[in-house]
Amino acid sequence: MQALTFWKMITADHSNLLEQFLDLLTQNHIRYCVIGGQAVNAYTEPVVSLDLDIVVAIDQVELLESLVRDQFVVKAFPNSLNITLPDSDLRVLIHTDPRYAAYPDRSALKNVLGMILPVAGVEDVLRGKIWAVQDPQRRGSKRQKDVADIARLIEVHTEFRPLVPDEIIARLL
Repeated sequence: MQALTFWKMITADHSNLLEQFLDLLTQNHIRYCVIGGQAVNAYTEPVVSLDLDIVVAIDQVELLESLVRDQFVVKAFPNSLNITLPDSDLRVLIHTDPRYAAYPDRSALKNVLGMILPVAGVEDVLRGKIWAVQDPQRRGSKRQKDVADIARLIEVHTEFRPLVPDEIIARLL
């Protein structure tokens, strides 16, 4: 079974949210890149997630927000827009935190569960995971997953271990 078919089965994406959303980005020339767990998957052995985290070029966030409101169920949060559709367990999380603003310009095409998509650079992915672990507003279970993602990244890309703060390294031991 191909990775994309497996992911679509796991996310029960019967409404084709993934394809509709990616088509919307392409048709409107919106610059974006994958971040979060799926980006970690692009650089390490993949694990399953129901989320697709992306960041959009900062000058296109308002355009994208207006476009998605017509086609998808959108919930706005302080640093993200969460996109869903009925009949799909997939969640597309568009991060609007300005710290991610330069990520799309530094992205590269990578295989993400059977799709070739722009993915943030490994150092940027790691940096985002560090921010997530350090965010006291984030649920504890999510921060634990972020610690595991950091471990996965630095096991493969050992050259980036010095970027990880000591208090996070201590949680890996």
